[in-house]
Amino acid sequence: MSDIRGPVHLVGIGGMHMSAIGQLLLERGIAVTGSDLRPSSLTARLESLGARVYAGHSAANLGSPALVVTTAAAGDDNPEIAAARERGIPVILRAEMVARLMEGKRVIAVAGSHGKTTTSSLVAFILSEAGLKPMYLLGGESIDLNGNAASGEGDLCVVEADEYRRAFHEYTPDLAVITNVEPDHLDYYGTPEAYHQAFVEFARKPKPGGLLLACGDDPGAMRVVHEAGNGGITVETYGFDPRESWCAGNPHLGVGETTFEVLRQGKLLGQLQLRQPGRHFIANALAATAACIHLGVGFGDIRPAVHAFRGAHRRFEFVGEEGGVVVMDDYAHHPTEVRATLQAARARFGGRRIIGVYQPHTYSRISYLWDEWTRCWSDLDALIVLETYAARETPVAGRSASDLARAIREPAASYAPGFDEAARMAADLARPGDVVFTIGAGDVLEVGPRILELLR
Repeated sequence: MSDIRGPVHLVGIGGMHMSAIGQLLLERGIAVTGSDLRPSSLTARLESLGARVYAGHSAANLGSPALVVTTAAAGDDNPEIAAARERGIPVILRAEMVARLMEGKRVIAVAGSHGKTTTSSLVAFILSEAGLKPMYLLGGESIDLNGNAASGEGDLCVVEADEYRRAFHEYTPDLAVITNVEPDHLDYYGTPEAYHQAFVEFARKPKPGGLLLACGDDPGAMRVVHEAGNGGITVETYGFDPRESWCAGNPHLGVGETTFEVLRQGKLLGQLQLRQPGRHFIANALAATAACIHLGVGFGDIRPAVHAFRGAHRRFEFVGEEGGVVVMDDYAHHPTEVRATLQAARARFGGRRIIGVYQPHTYSRISYLWDEWTRCWSDLDALIVLETYAARETPVAGRSASDLARAIREPAASYAPGFDEAARMAADLARPGDVVFTIGAGDVLEVGPRILELLR
């Protein structure tokens, strides 16, 4: 770990993963500078820890760093990257920096198309509650851990292993988790097969004698496991089938509480209770439990941690209540995630009317999953579709947010060009007893507080 010399300059410092790197460097006493398009709560936290953060990208921001770390989203035309290369300053991608920060630790890497933030947050929380002081780098802000990163003093490191631009190939974990595999990020991978093969390569990454935990209920994850071969690592499955290595038995998804039994090779270890509703939360909690038992945590320590766990920000998160209307927020940005969130909403809120405010995330993702996007909303009573969060992309003809609103048959969907219009439409629709969900990976979370303000 001694090979990291400062100052380190981070291009895209406001991103979730990049801000985690900044925090870990600062905790080690390494000077950090960085830039991003706009300030945020993440950049404000880094500044409070001693980082120097610039708004916008310019060669003048660079100073004289020993190393430049860049997010995959920044291209070679970024003025700071171009200036660094011109001056012979080494430039590396964030995943390589994360791998350097984790050197000498036992690594738990959590990968998957969906559920990896919740699962990795819960693993880190259980380990923290058990007094093991793990290092962690998460892809979302954990409510329970009060952030997305910590250096930790123990020998364990939990990392959310993100598949975008093959970032997760930089890691060599002792224990790997694959929650599920379903085509995503096709703007980068091009084909579902290339995406699948990236997971096959990740499944071969654990160290010899290491462990791979994969969801036995997920066809994509199982296909990955079979194609990867075990290559000297132990493979265990988890899910709802009694034949899995780890089984969630007698799941109960009532209004207000979620419980299930944990069975290891058919042997009952005990029952767990979750605050979050939905089968997907049970699966994530089972994966985290299995991982932590392998790391030496007793079931007696796991039970209270799982029950106390509130999750990551923007994962089935309560925003507020006004005039008898509850406002919730969720990061779901794939049709499978939307279905899981809305099924969980039905389990939690019973027969109450549920209204969705959805912000599509990137034109490419809406385009290549178009048919699924038109069919994943049936658990809602009404839907408002916001303008697409573009994230550096250009529109795809016939695949706009207003086109999507017209194409959705169930429930009736309306289009809102902006946040104020969406908030007004939701507030007008909502009656006492209703629940409004803001949904998407962009900045749609800003709509919830506006709805509450109007209801006031």
